[in-house]
Amino acid sequence: MKNSFRYFENRDCKYYPCHKMEHINCLFCYCPLYTYDCPGDYEMREIRGRMVKVCTDCTYPHEAENYPAIIRILSGY
Repeated sequence: MKNSFRYFENRDCKYYPCHKMEHINCLFCYCPLYTYDCPGDYEMREIRGRMVKVCTDCTYPHEAENYPAIIRILSGY
């Protein structure tokens, strides 16, 4: 399968689909960019007196075309 290292959908997952998208890249099920200032659509909320990054509506890591950018961010380039 071409580019299978960049993309797969786990349709057997009990949380699938986790977002309202036609195609979901499950490779980054839990976003590896959580601790980064990522280009995704996140918001900061105060929860119990501290600011927490909330990524509930972010689909950035689930969009196949973002794989190269995610790898670039993680590798520090």
